[in-house]
Amino acid sequence: MSWKTVLPAVAMTAVSMVLTLAVVVMWLGTAMPWPVALVVGLGIDGGWLATLAYERRLAAQGDHNRAVTTVGWSFGVLAAGVLIAHALTVESSAGAWLAVAWLPLAAKALWLVHSLWERTALTPSALGAIRGIRQEARDEAAVARARLRAEAATEETRLTAVTQAGARVARVQARTAQALSRAWSELEDARDGEDAGRALTSVTTPVTPHGTPAVTARWELPVWGPVEPVPALEAAPVLTDDALDVVVEHIRHSQVPALSYREMSARFRAAGHSASEVRLRAAWKRVVA
Repeated sequence: MSWKTVLPAVAMTAVSMVLTLAVVVMWLGTAMPWPVALVVGLGIDGGWLATLAYERRLAAQGDHNRAVTTVGWSFGVLAAGVLIAHALTVESSAGAWLAVAWLPLAAKALWLVHSLWERTALTPSALGAIRGIRQEARDEAAVARARLRAEAATEETRLTAVTQAGARVARVQARTAQALSRAWSELEDARDGEDAGRALTSVTTPVTPHGTPAVTARWELPVWGPVEPVPALEAAPVLTDDALDVVVEHIRHSQVPALSYREMSARFRAAGHSASEVRLRAAWKRVVA
């Protein structure tokens, strides 16, 4: 509010005018009649008030006149000079008079501060709008900070969960790799061992072709890798018993000596024929008989 600056300026101006008038009357009253001294003091104060009123009128209109301002400061300097001259001529209490000699200049400075206040003063509605804008900006900043903190906490939680899951997967893979490595090592030792070779030979000897010399069995370790899909076989037509007997007879005697049932069955399946194991074995018995 403007009264916060105008009241000190008015009080300082009143005190300065009273002091100026009193000093002029006391100082010049000894050299001339006191009514004349009173007129001189009132002239100084009146000139100061007139220029001050004109400055306030221009300030209310948003205008400024440098000449009027210069005249007003001149009256202030004159009043301060009168107080200083009186203090220097008084033998007693000179310090006290010098202490108050700055009051006219202080009053002018307070009016200058008041004019600057008025230039920058805003209406209550404008101040309310500014407060609302600042409050809205603070609210938005607080919401943005809260959102960023929440997103950071969520991302931290997600990264922690992903890291822990990855660590668990890595541990499981490591244990699985160790188990597979041990199993692979045992399989390779079993394949390369002499006892395992003789055992495999004894197992595979009964199913080797007749007349084939015994050979040392050699089995290979399974190979892990991508598997190519095998195309599906078309459904073979169902053979009658007579047709099945003819096919079995042909396959059995396709090689000399005649093939065993296992070899014949393998070639029968490889040729694309379709028959259940019961029918195929029954046809084999009929052909052999």
